[in-house]
Amino acid sequence: MLPKLSSAALALALVFSHPAKTTSAEPDLAAVKAATARFQDVKVAIAEGYVSDPMDMCDTAEMMGKPASLGGMGVHYFRPDLLGIKGPPKPRVNGSGTHTDFLQPSVLIYEPQPDGTLALVAVENLVFRWAWREAGNTQPPRFHGVAYDLMQDDPRTKVDEAHMFEPHYDRHVWIFRDNPNGMFAQFNPKVSCSAHQASLAKVGER
Repeated sequence: MLPKLSSAALALALVFSHPAKTTSAEPDLAAVKAATARFQDVKVAIAEGYVSDPMDMCDTAEMMGKPASLGGMGVHYFRPDLLGIKGPPKPRVNGSGTHTDFLQPSVLIYEPQPDGTLALVAVENLVFRWAWREAGNTQPPRFHGVAYDLMQDDPRTKVDEAHMFEPHYDRHVWIFRDNPNGMFAQFNPKVSCSAHQASLAKVGER
């Protein structure tokens, strides 16, 4: 679901290129929230190796060919090392990571605010399907009994449902924003991308 990487992001990906190992631990939601609360300050996330979506996109359901009523997703910040990204798209972004520990999620999702700041709304883990299968898994990863969503492009549609990524599994956890669609839904009607440009300008000043 993440978009195409820029050369700058790929350079960072090469720095953080050691694939992470899968963990069997499954923390409760309170533990996940406590462990990731520091990332409410996006500067902390950046300092710990998270990089912003290089295409500066704030994802919504409508952008992915789904009903607008499902809501938004937000702006993604991700850890190339946890995703196992090692190089440029060929032709799509791929990675060897099988990291599923929500105490240190591979993706953070922020909602742009009218004052130009970013509000952390959800955490996410993402694993590429081929890497997950290579690790000996025959079923998608699960969190709290819920299987990760499979994201892959449907060539019959105009939109790219996988955002230039190879087929992958991902799971969103709306730990910092109530979601009427459910804690593990892909989109949240209480998340808006209307203040996106102001947010980009503010982050660019840091």
